[in-house]
This record gives sequence, C-alpha cells and structure tokens, in this order.
Amino acid sequence: MPDHDDELFRSTLAAVAPGSVLRDGLERILRGNTGALVVLGHDKLVESLCTGGFDVNIEFSATRLRELAKMDGAVVVDSSVSRILKAAVQLVPDPSIETLESGTRHRTAERVARQTGHPVVSVSQSMHIIALYVGGRRHVLRTTTELISQANQAMQTLERYTNRLNEVTGTLSALEIEDLVTVRDVAVVLQRLEMVRRIHSEIAEYVLELGVDGRLLTLQLEELTAGLDDDLNAVILDYLDPDGAVGSSDEVLTNLSGLDATELLDLGHVAKTLGFPIVGESLDASVSPRGLRILGKIPRLPGAIVERLVDHFGSLQRLLAAGIDDLMAVDGVGDLRARTVREGLSRLAESSILERYV
Repeated sequence: MPDHDDELFRSTLAAVAPGSVLRDGLERILRGNTGALVVLGHDKLVESLCTGGFDVNIEFSATRLRELAKMDGAVVVDSSVSRILKAAVQLVPDPSIETLESGTRHRTAERVARQTGHPVVSVSQSMHIIALYVGGRRHVLRTTTELISQANQAMQTLERYTNRLNEVTGTLSALEIEDLVTVRDVAVVLQRLEMVRRIHSEIAEYVLELGVDGRLLTLQLEELTAGLDDDLNAVILDYLDPDGAVGSSDEVLTNLSGLDATELLDLGHVAKTLGFPIVGESLDASVSPRGLRILGKIPRLPGAIVERLVDHFGSLQRLLAAGIDDLMAVDGVGDLRARTVREGLSRLAESSILERYV
C-alpha cells in the first residue's frame, strides 16, 4: 500500500477506535439492528456521486448519526468527523470499478472509497459487523475483547523474541570486542531485529485500533522495544560497505522489510540485504564493525562525537587500542570526554566477555 493510503488507513482506524464519538455512533447503529453507509470526507467528487437526500450541516454526535442512519441512504460527514453534512443520500459510483463484495451496501462502499479516495464505513445489519474501506483495502473492525486477546498473544511472542534478541546482541558484542565476528553473526542479529520490528508493527496496529483501551499495551510495547530502530540502524551502519552494492541504510531497511517470512528465516537472504555476496562458505567469512553500536552504549556520549570517533579511527579494534591522547586528537573530544570513552569501552569489553564466558 502506498504511504499516503497507509497513513489514511491509520488515521481512519484512530477515528473509529473505542472511545471516539464516531465509534460510539457506529455501535449505537449496530445495537439498533440497522445498517449504515458513512462517507468520511466531502469534496466536489463526493458531491457528484450524491443524489437525493438533503443537506443538514450540523455538529456531529453519536445520537444524530444513529437517528439519521435509520433513513435509507448514506450519511456524509467532513474529514475531521466534526460535522454531518448530508443524510439520506443515494451514492452512485462508477459501476465499472471492480469490487469483490456482493451486498449492495458493501459494493457501493468499496467503489466510493476507490473512486473518491475518502474512507467509507459500512455497517452491516445482517452480518452485524462494521467494515472500513480505505482505497483498495477492506478492514472489519474487531471487538475490544478480540483485539485485547490477539494483542496479548502477540505481546507474549514479542517478549520471547526480545529475550532472544538480547542474547544474540550480547554475543555479537563479545565477538566484536574479540574481533571474531562473521557474516553469520551479523545476519542472526539483523534477522532477530527485523522479527521484533515486525511484531512491534503488528501490536502497534492493535493499539491504534483499541484507542483508549490500548493504553497499557502502549506502555508495555514501549518498554520492550525502546531503542529498537536505533539498534537496527547502528548494526547496519557498522557493517555496511559504503562502496558496496547496497549504498545506504535506507536501502538495507527496504530490502529487509521486503523479505517474506520464509526468506527472513534464511540467513543467506538476510546477509544479502547488507550487500554481502553469499557464495559457498561466505557466511563464515570474517567481518569487522566500525564501532557505532558499541560506542552508542556509552552513556552521555553525543551522536555527533560517536560519528567523529568512528570516522577518525575507522574500526572498533582501532578504537579499543586508542589511548587518551589518540582520542583527544578527534575534534570535540577533550580530556574528560576522552577518559569517558576510554573507561566506557573498557567496561563494555569486560562485561561482554564476562557475559559470554561466565
């Protein structure tokens, strides 16, 4: 789905989440055993599809939506869902627009959404469901109970994956200190980071659809995945060859997200996203990090200084071997900061080795 459609879908989910006035109105319609068709937006194109009905232009409320939905025809509200503009209108979209729906209301909803670009909500009286149509996407709203159950299962999976991620990143840190990293080790960490990122995205959608009922899940999600994007970016930049086939971290992220579930389980495919040529035993080839990820673990060390240190020394091993005077040769690194970096690297080296071998 294009970025615009994805953003529109997310904003529409938020507009119909539990606790919103629109969701209250839709649930009142469901409880009243009636159907409804609601267009969330109005412009000249929407106006051209409307016949009959009448203009109301009144402030939006759940009770007003419920009462107006009792009449045959669609309801048109503004994109901010603050005013009801039209009621009891017949929508006449282009009949040549393809649709997989069978019911008249759902066919109309999908065609109007595709033709106008505005979200359309369809409330089915017979199936007792609320369906969103955004561009070419159809989404049936789930009950709070269903969402929380599915989100909790996903959260348990995320906890297991996060624990495993911590293990493999800890192993990578120790291998980096000892200069024993292979392509396989990097691919394993990238694989786990991407798995956690995908589960995070899935839970984030549950949280969005839950609205006010998803606040506790939000806190859990933030706690489990804090710094995830920074860690992923640091690993990529540590091992990305600027002169290689893959030119930027954004390209690596795009390649990673483009892997299907089966390909993500194959370390060879994961390694290729970083530009490593995978032939024969190349997964066991040695590689060396630049040191961005390890330096990022030192408290109160600005990102600009981290980049200057990495650019100056070029590799983690040279950083580990650098003395105070060597560090002070970097622009912006004085005596105090040089000692902070030196001591920080020493502590990280000791703790990483101890965690691996003790």
